[in-house]
Amino acid sequence: MALGFVTTGFDNRQVCPDKGMNRATAPRIHTASFGDGYEQRIVDGINNLSQNFQVSFNNRTAEEIDDIIQYFDSLNGVTAFTFTIPDSNNGGETAIKVVCAQYNQAFNHSGFYSANATLRRVYEP
Repeated sequence: MALGFVTTGFDNRQVCPDKGMNRATAPRIHTASFGDGYEQRIVDGINNLSQNFQVSFNNRTAEEIDDIIQYFDSLNGVTAFTFTIPDSNNGGETAIKVVCAQYNQAFNHSGFYSANATLRRVYEP
């Protein structure tokens, strides 16, 4: 599969984000602090990596951006979908589950729009 996602159950469009996608990772941990700067740390849960992906779809046709936004609207920020990301340690790519609860659309000019979205990784089957 190519990088990005397929608008499954909607119009089955293969959507690939622009180059420059960003991933922000923040491990969830519990910390116990003691005197003299001593502390102990332990992971919080079995899937303790919180990951967000910032993706952009710039200067695409109005139809393509409208379809992407409509797909995100249909998921209501709660339904997970499969997102394929680059992974040089796993044959070049890895499929993960994400939800999209934050996105925006820009009406650039005459028939060409842009969109940005934040995809949050979820750990579910």
